[in-house]
Amino acid sequence: MSFDTARFENPAGLSPIVAGCWRMADWGLDAAERVRWIEGALALGVSAFDHADLYGDYRVEALFGDALAAAPGLRDRLQLVTKCGIRLVSAQRPAHRVKSYDTSRAHVTASVEESLRSLRTDRIDLLLIHRPDALMNPADLARTFEDLKAAGKVLQVGVSNHSPSQLALLQRFHPLAAHQIEFSPLQPCALDDGTLDQCLALGIRPMAWSPLGGGRLFAQDDAAAARVRKVLTELAARHGASPTTLAYAWILRHPAAPLPITGSGRIERLRDAVDALSLELPAEDWYAVLEAARGVPVP
Repeated sequence: MSFDTARFENPAGLSPIVAGCWRMADWGLDAAERVRWIEGALALGVSAFDHADLYGDYRVEALFGDALAAAPGLRDRLQLVTKCGIRLVSAQRPAHRVKSYDTSRAHVTASVEESLRSLRTDRIDLLLIHRPDALMNPADLARTFEDLKAAGKVLQVGVSNHSPSQLALLQRFHPLAAHQIEFSPLQPCALDDGTLDQCLALGIRPMAWSPLGGGRLFAQDDAAAARVRKVLTELAARHGASPTTLAYAWILRHPAAPLPITGSGRIERLRDAVDALSLELPAEDWYAVLEAARGVPVP
């Protein structure tokens, strides 16, 4: 499968489909199998891999890093995205007494150093602040970003799950390359709350997590999912694609060109997402899915 990368040019330099590694600890893959999964993704043109320091109870980055150590030539063929800023209560982090958010210079710098060690790399292509921190000092965080970039440890920075006002505040102090948000046919709120409008206005590339609703799209006891699935199935037959591919195509159709983040360790699921790159939904088809998602006609 090939695609027009110019159509999906973005400041962070990521592939138009991103392979999510959140559940890697649950996939039961040994290091060699993880290498094969990474190579399979690269063969499809999926070169960006999404992490967070806390994924898999602070274990996933190291699992991925072990694969990179087993096949050192892979690192220069891919982009690594990771997130920090959440202090999760965990046996792996005994100093954390309560779940909290921390964007202090000390925490962000220490998190980046730990991610570099775990991922067995000398650089992070895109670092995101995982959740909004009510105590964030934007000037201090901007200086932290500048120092990490000057040291070559981080190439680009962005945020995740921020409101438009929270993003705008940090953007005043440091340019952001990406905003990772929940966006799917089952979670279209970013269309209405200003998030995607802001991304377009500022030239910030959105990344869409849970593009299939975290599996909810296939739930049999979910009325909204059933409505959306029915429309996607009808459109899939018309376009000669799978309903899953149609769900990804719906996300990609927005002019902000979001980067969907997959969540599966199965290469065929990545292929469903990549197939969507060559399928542009007509506007009426796109609105038919939105109508099903909301359960009422558009106003």
